[in-house]
Amino acid sequence: MSRPPTFTPPPGARAHRLRTARGGFAVIEMAAAGPAEKGTALLLPGFTGSKEDFIALHRPLADAGYRTVAVDGRGQYETPGPADDESAYAQAELAADVLAQARAVHSGAPLHLVGHSLGGQIARAAVLLDPAPFASLTLMSSGPARISASQRQRVELLRDALAAMDMAAVWEAVQAMESPVRPPEEIAAAPLDEGLDERADLRRRWLAGSPAQLVATGRALCTEPDRVAELAALRLPVHVLSGERDDTWPVPLLDDMAVRLGAHRTVVDGAEHSPNTDRPEVTARALSGFWDGLTG
Repeated sequence: MSRPPTFTPPPGARAHRLRTARGGFAVIEMAAAGPAEKGTALLLPGFTGSKEDFIALHRPLADAGYRTVAVDGRGQYETPGPADDESAYAQAELAADVLAQARAVHSGAPLHLVGHSLGGQIARAAVLLDPAPFASLTLMSSGPARISASQRQRVELLRDALAAMDMAAVWEAVQAMESPVRPPEEIAAAPLDEGLDERADLRRRWLAGSPAQLVATGRALCTEPDRVAELAALRLPVHVLSGERDDTWPVPLLDDMAVRLGAHRTVVDGAEHSPNTDRPEVTARALSGFWDGLTG
């Protein structure tokens, strides 16, 4: 689970509902700073995540000249979806949602698609359906096929829990097994109510999600085939970005995927599975640098 530093959009950003041909999607959007917009970044969150996972990227990307639109996918946080219809969350359906979002946000400037983790595999499916709207694809901590054995075990445990308990009970069970949201020394140094606020935000996000979405997308993460050759054949510019450690897709696997794709490769020092929240300034520079290089 990505843990954003806050759930409050930065000054200059706005939370609203993006209207598309496939319905409305909750987004946080921020315009590029200055008179010239270099492009738009459409940002897709990962499993159990939300648009807030990209909150710390909006300002540095805006300052670099890029408009940003971070999306709650169907059944994630503030975008409603069926609670008990897993077919609504088939990968092809979610990919079609992304194409509808792309059409809705396209301004004529280059459109760059960024998917974190599960969002990367949905993004890949979208460009394989129709690459035309996109100037590039960034796979952020998102690998070539199914997730690691240890993470498959965790997802399967979650699936079993969701079959037996409601979302509130599952949250409490997961928290009992998880490490603290922050290291103890950071929690001790923070204001008394800050850690409580952070946990409350994460709990609210969890409770708003669709259990059917978690089951269906969790299954997809555990069974995703290797589609690297299909993606490479598109000749779409691809950026493979990750932290220096990752237990969902090991970093050597991501390195190999980048070679197979002929992709630009960034490893963010000091980051793990969520460089967007672990090292957002460095991640934003890597993203904007890649995009600048495509048009330089």
